[in-house]
Amino acid sequence: MAYTALYRKFRPDNYEDVKGQEHITRTLANQVINNRIGHAYLFCGTRGTGKTTVAKIFARAVNCEHPVNGNPCNECEACKAIMAGNSMNVIEMDAASNNGVDSIREIVEEVQYRPPTGKYKVYIIDEVHMLSISAFNALLKTLEEPPEYVIFILATTEPHKIPVTILSRCQRYDFKHIALDTIQARLKELADKENMDIEDKAIRYIAKCGDGSMRDALSLLDECQAFAVGEALTYDKTLEILGAVDTEIFSKMLRSILKKDTLEVMGNVEEMVNYGRDLAQFVVDFTWYLRNLLLMKTSKDASEIIDMSSERMEALKEEAQMIEIPVVMRYIRILSELTNQIRYATQKRVLIEIALIKLMQPEMEKDLESLTNRVANVEKKLENGILVDSAQMGNAGQNIGDNYAKKFETEQQKKEEKKQLEKAVPEEVKKIVANWQIVMSDLSGMCKSYVLQCRKYVDAQGKLGLYFASSTGLKAAEEHRESIKEAIEKYIGKEVEIDMASPKESPTYGDGRLEIVKEDFKDLIDTSLMSIEEDDSLDELDEL
Repeated sequence: MAYTALYRKFRPDNYEDVKGQEHITRTLANQVINNRIGHAYLFCGTRGTGKTTVAKIFARAVNCEHPVNGNPCNECEACKAIMAGNSMNVIEMDAASNNGVDSIREIVEEVQYRPPTGKYKVYIIDEVHMLSISAFNALLKTLEEPPEYVIFILATTEPHKIPVTILSRCQRYDFKHIALDTIQARLKELADKENMDIEDKAIRYIAKCGDGSMRDALSLLDECQAFAVGEALTYDKTLEILGAVDTEIFSKMLRSILKKDTLEVMGNVEEMVNYGRDLAQFVVDFTWYLRNLLLMKTSKDASEIIDMSSERMEALKEEAQMIEIPVVMRYIRILSELTNQIRYATQKRVLIEIALIKLMQPEMEKDLESLTNRVANVEKKLENGILVDSAQMGNAGQNIGDNYAKKFETEQQKKEEKKQLEKAVPEEVKKIVANWQIVMSDLSGMCKSYVLQCRKYVDAQGKLGLYFASSTGLKAAEEHRESIKEAIEKYIGKEVEIDMASPKESPTYGDGRLEIVKEDFKDLIDTSLMSIEEDDSLDELDEL
C-alpha cells in the first residue's frame, strides 16, 4: 500500500481531534444538536488551521443518521460514503482551478435537485477568493436564498478579496493560529502512535517552525522522520534536516556585532555556510531572537512568554544589559527590510553581510535610530573612560575638527579686532567717499550696484551718509549694512558710523555742512539702476 502523509493519515474525523479551534467546533456542534443549521458559512484563516477538515466533519454531521453530541458517528452509511468520497451529498470544488462563471452555473443548476439520500447537499468551495467577479455574481442569488436542503461552505485564506455582498450572506468563522503548545502536544501524540524515537526538544522546534499551522508542522515531522528512519531523531539532526541554526549562533553573532568585530561576524556567516544552513532562515530567526531581546528589555516577566532554555535565557538577560532599546529596534528594522530583499535575490550572502556591517556602522544611515545608536556608542566609550582622539576619528573627523577650530579662531580674532577699532575722523571718512568704487569692490550682487550709485555725504562729526534714489536700493543696503561696514573698516582700519536715507526721507545734515564728492544729482537720475517713479524724481529736483 502506498505511503500516506501524516497530515492525511491523522486528519481529524470529529470535533474533539480538531486542536486550537474550540470556539468554532463547539458552535457548529451546537447548531447540529439544536437543529439551527445555517445555509452559508465562510471559514477564514491561514493555511493548515483546519478549515477544510472542519467543513468535512460538519458535512458528515448534518447528514449523519445518528449524530453524537453534534459529531458524526462515522459508522452509518451516510458517514462512510462521505468519508470514502462516494457520496453525492458532498461536492468539493477548488476555486483556484475552477474560477470561471461556467463552474458556478453548473452548481446553480445542480442545487435544483434534492439529494438522493441524506438530508443535505453540501457544497465545499475551497480558496473561494479566487473566483472571478462574474462567478461571484452568478453565485450571489443562489447563496442568498438556496433550497432548504443546500448548505454552502466557503473556505479562504484571504477574506478581504471576497465581495461584501457575499460576506453579508454568510456566517463567518475565523480560524486562529494554533498555539505552539497545542501543536507540540499533537506532534508528541502522533509520534508515539508512530513509534518515533524523537527528542522533546526536537518536537518543540518542529512545532515552532510550523508557525501556527498544524499541517505544516506534520509535514516537517514527516520529513524529519524520513531522514532518521531506524534511529533517534535528535535536536541537532532536526536542525541539520531543516537547514536551521541553533540559538547559540544568534548570541554569538549579536555579541560580535556589539563588539564591532567585522572579522568575527564574517566568520560566523562563513561557519553557517559551511554547515549548509539556510541564510534566509537565519535572518528570520535572528530577527525573532532580537524580538525576544526587546521583550526582555521592556518586560519584567518576559521569561514567561519567551520560549527558550534556562541556559539561553541567562545569556539573553546578560545581552539585554549590553544594548539599548533604540539600538535593538534599529537592528530589527534593518533585518526586517533584509527579509524582503533576499526573497528573490541571487546573492543572498552578500546582502546579508552588508546588512550585518550596517548594524555595526550606524553612521552609514542618517535616520533618527542610527543617530541614537551613534550617541549610545559615544556614551559607552565615555563611560569606559575611552577618549576619542584624532586617530580614532580618522582623517575625515580630524579635518572637520580642524575646520571648526580655525573658523572659531577666525571669528574670535575678528571680534577682538573689532573691539580695538578707533572711530574715524571726518577727513578719513572723506577719503572713503573719494575712493568709494575701490572700497565697495568686495561687495557682490544687486546691493553693490545700488551702493555704487548712491550719493555720499560727510558731516562734521564724521558720520557717513548714504542717500539712495529709491526705496528698493535703501532696503537692499539695509539688509547688507554689516557687509558695507566691514568693507569700510577693512579699507580704513577704523570704525565709521553710517546713516542711510531714501527719497521719501530728507537727510538730517546736522550742524556741519555737507560735502558732495564727485557726483551731481543729474548723474544720479540718469543711471540705469534707478527705480524711482518720474513724479518722485521731479519732486526731489524741486526740493533741491
